[in-house]
Amino acid sequence: MRVLMMTIFDYPHTGGLSTHMQTLSAGLEHYGHQVDILSFSDLPPYTRKGLVQGPSFIMNKVKHGRGFVWSQFQRKALLGKRLYGHIKNARYDLIHAHDVFAALAAAEHGRLTVLTAHGYMTREAVSKGAIQPQTAEEARLLSAEIRAYRSAPQVVTVDERIKRYIKETAGVDAVAIKNFIDLEVFHPDKRRRDEIRDELGLPREAALLFVPRRLTKKNGVIYPVIALPEILKKYPNALLLYAGDGEERPAIERIIEARALQRHVRLLGAVSHDRMQKYYAASDIVLIPSVHSEGVEEATSIAALEAMASGTPVIAGNVGGLKEIIADGSDGVLVPQKQPQALAGAVIELLDRPDFRARLAEQARAKMEREHSHLAAARRYIELYRETLEKKPPVME
Repeated sequence: MRVLMMTIFDYPHTGGLSTHMQTLSAGLEHYGHQVDILSFSDLPPYTRKGLVQGPSFIMNKVKHGRGFVWSQFQRKALLGKRLYGHIKNARYDLIHAHDVFAALAAAEHGRLTVLTAHGYMTREAVSKGAIQPQTAEEARLLSAEIRAYRSAPQVVTVDERIKRYIKETAGVDAVAIKNFIDLEVFHPDKRRRDEIRDELGLPREAALLFVPRRLTKKNGVIYPVIALPEILKKYPNALLLYAGDGEERPAIERIIEARALQRHVRLLGAVSHDRMQKYYAASDIVLIPSVHSEGVEEATSIAALEAMASGTPVIAGNVGGLKEIIADGSDGVLVPQKQPQALAGAVIELLDRPDFRARLAEQARAKMEREHSHLAAARRYIELYRETLEKKPPVME
């Protein structure tokens, strides 16, 4: 089978969507299928900047959100043109879209499409401040989102909540396939902890807390740095690492400066996927402090899965898909969202109890092997692809 994966976003980039595509591609190729990827990154730089990013910036100055929405449709149009060349030059059995606008571009060409929904597109745009709620921009995005779900012969979600959301919003029955990881790449490597810390320039003696999160509101990334002063009272050697970038970075930097935490926080920016395993191995605890934000909840976090597979205990917000993958006190710890005191207390407890940390890590790895293998997910997707090939694409409205 030959599959073309599509996204209107950059590929590769730091984030769960790109990781999902990369890992699923590896799983499909393991079973002998051919996968190509078409993304915004495949467009020439002058096209990306001159026909999308530049005009979008100017339009947003005129009215907040207008340029953002326009850019999504423009990306769809440009990627659709590129898609036409791909399907002329290569025979694809189907297209696997990884966002709403990629699915719309494929449907406009009448191509059989599987759409994986990684989140709530319109709600997430509101949550990160790209558009304002109850505006024409929000209505236009939501209309496109619903149309994409209805246009795809098969919709897949990465957790049960998004599946319910699509049913309620668009009346479409989706299939939930939990997020997954490559267990050969992400595996326990704690025996090399000191060596890896030396390689990464991290102090061997630090109580290392790692936040592998895009710096966006729904990820709750301000709460670890708010909790840090309380942690430092018991563990003055604590070091908080952030791997990711986003619109919340200035807020984190303000907290660091206001509380004189410069020696105890490092903002690493985007970290390549192939280096993430080293940071997991070097860390004592991974923090996934997700929150509710404008109707958006964390999906089945790939970062949480990677940490759990890597033998590092996870403390996570008790929201969304995190509740689906973490059994509190058994293979991880769940804390109430937006409560830095609770987060600090959980960190201190785990640092106080190394045996408990080790037990959580062992149970988490076992769960990953049972439930979140990328090869098992690839087999499920292959089944769906074959089912989709028996369907006809719906007519675009």
